[in-house]
Amino acid sequence: MLQKFNPKNASIVVHVGGKLLPRDEAKISVFDSAVQGGDAVWEGLRVYKEGIFCLDRHLERLEASAHALAFENIPDRNSIKRAIFETLEANEMRDETHIRLTLTRGEKITSGMDPRLNTKGCCLIVLAEWKPLVYNNEVGIRVITSSQRRNGPQFLDSKIHHNNLLNNIIAKIQANIAGVDAALMLDHNGFVSELNDTNIFMTSKGKVYTPHADACLPGITREIVIKICNDLSIPVEEKNLSLTEFYCADEVFACGTMGELTPVREIDGRKVINQSALNLYEKIIRHFHNFIPHYAEQLSF
Repeated sequence: MLQKFNPKNASIVVHVGGKLLPRDEAKISVFDSAVQGGDAVWEGLRVYKEGIFCLDRHLERLEASAHALAFENIPDRNSIKRAIFETLEANEMRDETHIRLTLTRGEKITSGMDPRLNTKGCCLIVLAEWKPLVYNNEVGIRVITSSQRRNGPQFLDSKIHHNNLLNNIIAKIQANIAGVDAALMLDHNGFVSELNDTNIFMTSKGKVYTPHADACLPGITREIVIKICNDLSIPVEEKNLSLTEFYCADEVFACGTMGELTPVREIDGRKVINQSALNLYEKIIRHFHNFIPHYAEQLSF
């Protein structure tokens, strides 16, 4: 499920450092912290015809990540929203759009690791593209278990939504070599954490389970799935889950902003049963689509 270039994106404009620039001119300095050390935070936003899904929740997480990393001169939320809306308006985007929202620590006066070298404030980047969902949630995906462990809070806390993604990229490389769609990552104790790009759930005997958000991102879509289960009176539990439990699950599905909810059809060559009498995945995804209008912020332009 390799994403393909959409010719409509050849002429997009990108919001960089307070300016709207054509795609080919949208650049940051070689002295920017994102270039120097992956020192940036980001969010992925999905635009539906009803608006931007969970915009305030994403911005709250962006702000929290920037605060945790001691960024200075963080743009206020209204400024960030204005930049997002200006970008969408300039590109005439109102649906089927993915936004990569990035906030870097900014430009350094000279190369180096010390944040005190950053004297120019943060740099905000709003990259909006015409883009379908990353996975086909009707066909589903195949995954393998990666040998690359997901970072725990004792190394680099996954609750900071940072741009240092090599941990996940190495796992994705292993999935590519294996000819599957994604990699399942374990925590340092060997329990399932998440996929290299999305959170993961499983169902067994009418109950929904998901790993603790210790070594995985406590995703916004993950939070909504848990709420949907509670609303539908479906038992849901966060717990340590082994690979064996996922191999033998009734259903397994991934969730994230860029993929919504996607069934996992195969793990390490083992077919997931997907014969749950309650078919919980179908119930949850139908309810998820009902949530979109209520969790989408209208575009104010």
